[in-house]
Amino acid sequence: MVALGASNLTRGFHTVVATARAAWGPGVRVLAALGHGRSYGARSLFLFRSLPGILDSGIWRELESRPKDRTRALVTDVGNDILYAFPAERVLAWVEEAVARLLRHTDDIVLTGLPMDSIRRLPPAKFLAFRSVLVPSCRLSLERVIETSEKVDAGLEALAAARGIRFFRLDPEWYGFDPIHIRPSLWRPAWRRILGCEGAGAGEGSPLREALKLYLLPPERRRVLGVERFRPQRGVPLPSGARVWLY
Repeated sequence: MVALGASNLTRGFHTVVATARAAWGPGVRVLAALGHGRSYGARSLFLFRSLPGILDSGIWRELESRPKDRTRALVTDVGNDILYAFPAERVLAWVEEAVARLLRHTDDIVLTGLPMDSIRRLPPAKFLAFRSVLVPSCRLSLERVIETSEKVDAGLEALAAARGIRFFRLDPEWYGFDPIHIRPSLWRPAWRRILGCEGAGAGEGSPLREALKLYLLPPERRRVLGVERFRPQRGVPLPSGARVWLY
């Protein structure tokens, strides 16, 4: 399985891995490019850590080096690049490039839209508070963010239709006070639906120790306080089954 995303995928990654393991077997291999604040095409900064854009990560090199095998892919969390003030056309071009690269390996791809219901309902004061916390450098107005989000969401659906992949519209019931992050209590049913794994056995959880290990797992490349750090990815085996490579 290949998973590309940002905060929602990072926070719920252990649930994604557990769902994949329960649905596709304990030998499932998960290659992921994720991280809080992750951009698809630009270097992103979160607190004191920065990551390369997903398109510049080592996940593509790893994919190309592997023998052909049955592969499923998830492309999610596209909204960060909107708050980084990139125009809708560029955001969509980055996602389209990611999808095109994945299509060399599989056509079993799910692309999620944006949580538009939550975004449209945002009061201005709440938007300013979230913008200040999540992306302090952002100076976009709520009206501009909604306008760009509408274009990106429509473009993602059109991209999925044009490329023959599955588009998943996010359920507004998954969001509460936080308008863009799925509520932790709903991670399991949400990711099961997104991945299309609602069958028997797909609801098994992930042990707390494993969840913490996955959350703290260092990616191949990152900068911490401006210092470049490199961690070769050989596949981390998990006690409950599955192996994870992180980029």
